[in-house]
Amino acid sequence: MHSDALALRMCASVDDFDPDRVLATVTYGNAEQAPCFTHLGVVQLPVLSDARVVHAIWVVGGPFQAGAQGQLRYRHNQHLLLGYIALDEADFPTSGAVGSIQRASQAAYEVIFDSIDRAGFPNLVRCWNYLPRINECEHGLERYRQFNIGRKDAFDGALRSCLAKAPSACALGMPGGKVIVDFLASKLEPQAIENPRQLSAYHYPGQYGPRSPTFSRATVLTLPESMALFISGTASIVGHESVHVGDVAAQAGETLRNLEAVVKQANLRVRGGEFSVRSLCLKVFLRHACDRETVAAVLHKALGERADVTWFQADICRKDLLVEIEGFGSC
Repeated sequence: MHSDALALRMCASVDDFDPDRVLATVTYGNAEQAPCFTHLGVVQLPVLSDARVVHAIWVVGGPFQAGAQGQLRYRHNQHLLLGYIALDEADFPTSGAVGSIQRASQAAYEVIFDSIDRAGFPNLVRCWNYLPRINECEHGLERYRQFNIGRKDAFDGALRSCLAKAPSACALGMPGGKVIVDFLASKLEPQAIENPRQLSAYHYPGQYGPRSPTFSRATVLTLPESMALFISGTASIVGHESVHVGDVAAQAGETLRNLEAVVKQANLRVRGGEFSVRSLCLKVFLRHACDRETVAAVLHKALGERADVTWFQADICRKDLLVEIEGFGSC
């Protein structure tokens, strides 16, 4: 792989990295202080390892520039922009039937779209959404479903409502804190990837909320020195239905089958190389921390002991889902 290819490293320390090669860093866990000038923000999800914190370090060729718009911070090179915004719901009080989570989510994405357009990186490639109390119900509707309304309204307002322009994404829950969106944008246009085993989230039936989730199952981005694959948060869903309810091991196995299906579709778009699930940098999110040993056994059997996996505790966007896995790869 070329030395300027985009890479993701999940590490307990940033000390071993040349800052002239780091696009940006986002920290996970119980951290308050910015570890370095490349740091954009903190996501206070529990890290299920001996390390109290872990840093998502995006490495690529520079030079880099930093910028900000209101509460949004970003760093970019010639082709890629990584950004982070955290909004307090208290600043977006409920208005009529519109809850604070919906208003804050719409506002976050409106700022994102305005920022990336102004900076000249108009293509939203990947979004990581972190929502307080994601599965709780307020004003007669689950907070995740309210988030989907706010996000979709922002996409429509930015004239990005078609599936071809939908980024890969995830939405994970935290006990409290701010509404956080960590995102990657590019001057280059990504290709949206769907999973033939699943109905596109864009076409989910009304039982999942008044507005469908706005994301693709994965995106492939062709960079000058590499191909980058961003796989959305993936879970035990076939068609549009959750399967293996209550069985975390079976859900992990089904999730791996979905990852394999997405990777197979992505490889149809790749020139000069192939992705594999074994080679991906994986983040595994467990609803219950006690399930780690069970899920780790499933992953070890399928991927081997050298799999690049980082573990977190988080609530999943559906109450009946116990595990979610996302992945990144470059070739």
